[in-house]
Amino acid sequence: MDNTQTIKLQDTAVEATQRLTGKEAIIKCLLAEGVDTLYGYPGGAIMPVYDELYKYQDKLHHVLTRHEQGATHAAQGYARVSGRVGVAIATSGPGATNLITGIADAQIDSTPMVCITGQVASHLLGSDAFQETDIIGISTPVTKWNYQITKASEIPEVMAKAFYIAKSGRPGPVLIDITKDAQFEEFDFAYKKCTAVRSYKPIPKLNPEALQAAAEAINNAKKPMIVWGQGVILGKAEEEFKAVVEKSGVPAAWTILGVSAIPTDHPLNVGMVGMHGNYAPNLMTNECDVLIAIGMRFDDRVTGNLNTYAKQAKVIHFEIDPAEVNKNVEADIAVLGNSKETLAALLPLLKENTHTEWHNRFKELYQVEFDKIIKDDITPEKEGLTMGEVLEGINKVSKGDAVIVSDVGQHQMIACRYAKFNQSKSNVTSGGLGTMGFALPAAIGAKMGAPERPVVAIIGDGGYQMTIQELGTIFQTKVPVKIVVLNNDFLGMVRQWQQLFFDRRYASTELINPDFVAIAKGYYIDAKRVSKREDLAGAIEEMLASEGPYFLEVTVEKEDNVFPMIPTGASVSDIRLE
Repeated sequence: MDNTQTIKLQDTAVEATQRLTGKEAIIKCLLAEGVDTLYGYPGGAIMPVYDELYKYQDKLHHVLTRHEQGATHAAQGYARVSGRVGVAIATSGPGATNLITGIADAQIDSTPMVCITGQVASHLLGSDAFQETDIIGISTPVTKWNYQITKASEIPEVMAKAFYIAKSGRPGPVLIDITKDAQFEEFDFAYKKCTAVRSYKPIPKLNPEALQAAAEAINNAKKPMIVWGQGVILGKAEEEFKAVVEKSGVPAAWTILGVSAIPTDHPLNVGMVGMHGNYAPNLMTNECDVLIAIGMRFDDRVTGNLNTYAKQAKVIHFEIDPAEVNKNVEADIAVLGNSKETLAALLPLLKENTHTEWHNRFKELYQVEFDKIIKDDITPEKEGLTMGEVLEGINKVSKGDAVIVSDVGQHQMIACRYAKFNQSKSNVTSGGLGTMGFALPAAIGAKMGAPERPVVAIIGDGGYQMTIQELGTIFQTKVPVKIVVLNNDFLGMVRQWQQLFFDRRYASTELINPDFVAIAKGYYIDAKRVSKREDLAGAIEEMLASEGPYFLEVTVEKEDNVFPMIPTGASVSDIRLE
């Protein structure tokens, strides 16, 4: 860095020592890790670091979100599309606790993120000082690692470790808490990137015997099926995965975080598994003879009732995290390791194959679903607008090149079901935690992480109001995200369940909504409302052609339901088409 020379020490590049304060050291560490964008909100206990950030505005772009939760979701969106570590920063007490939802979301969805929080001075710890809270204790269950710094001299090692742990192996969030006195304290600073942590093995060693057994099982299978998850994307294994699918000829289905690893229209892509997934892959899960799970964790939304899940199949699990193997579904063969490495090693062991007859079963069942559900979702003939036709309209204009950031609810399932993707890292959503309010701030981060790509946020009228204040961030940064609110005046997914399982008792699900267009215009964002089919295509074109941010509200049918659906606790074979 500035005015320093690099010296060699034990064959590792180490920066020559400088006398720095803790607050300067934090900035130097961020720059050494290649950080150029971070999201946050200042306050008393982190003010020294912000004072230092002020001097580095040319190197570090700090985005002032309107709420600390917004900072975490923006950092997540940034990380998910860029493949880099997202960074969020906040003050102590409420600032730090407001990060928790985003941290928990990143933990369950394996998103690399480093959160830095200020803390009261070390002599005040445990005294219930103003804005003091035990953020280490609070965040321990939802972080991959956390640490409280009370001495400036700890900063370089701890920060290096934080970035290494966040991005290595199965990624996840790390929280570093720094007392105010440590930010002011001077020490001799030198930075060395972390390359290993004792007792932490981020990537398990590949077992050749397990790989051989997996290849034999796949080669001998009559009715094999692949279910892949985000592990393919996180492992940057898209090419290897595509080669494995094509060589083996195995129909492949995806979890919502796995989508876009191969293009939507790939002939062997048979759709989405899970509660609102496609009919064919859900049914065929209980008919296949070999189930090949790649980089996915057998979440309950995917498996339904575990007592009936794929009991007839030999299960092969390719996974980086040993804790996920045999956690929910017993694997007959477990292949541990990074997906890029394991799939590359599998490829030469596979026989060229086609499973035409078996694959045709999927196509036949798709046709049943198309005739019964999809056709009416994407090309409806009824009066009211559907969420599916909005997504179809976006596909037509974006040609499958957009990043789709969806919130949580009916619109999320519709977005995942109908959005078309040509390239990886295109679907950003809250998978495991199901965080309403995720999409608006995540879209800000996604656009900054992939500025060359169109980014469209698909949000419901409920989730939108949880983080609507981030319109202020959009206005201030001028980040050109496109926001689509699918407004049905209901908390749609909860209402659907109330209709189907609670005799239409719509308890606290009807929303009396404000004028969303007026609110967007209040933030000086171009905005439009569409309620008629004839206006929809033109509005979508206008939105995607606009230079700056754009808000489009589409009023959709109030009581439309998302099908297919697997009721909670039911078998995947019990998937309902109505």
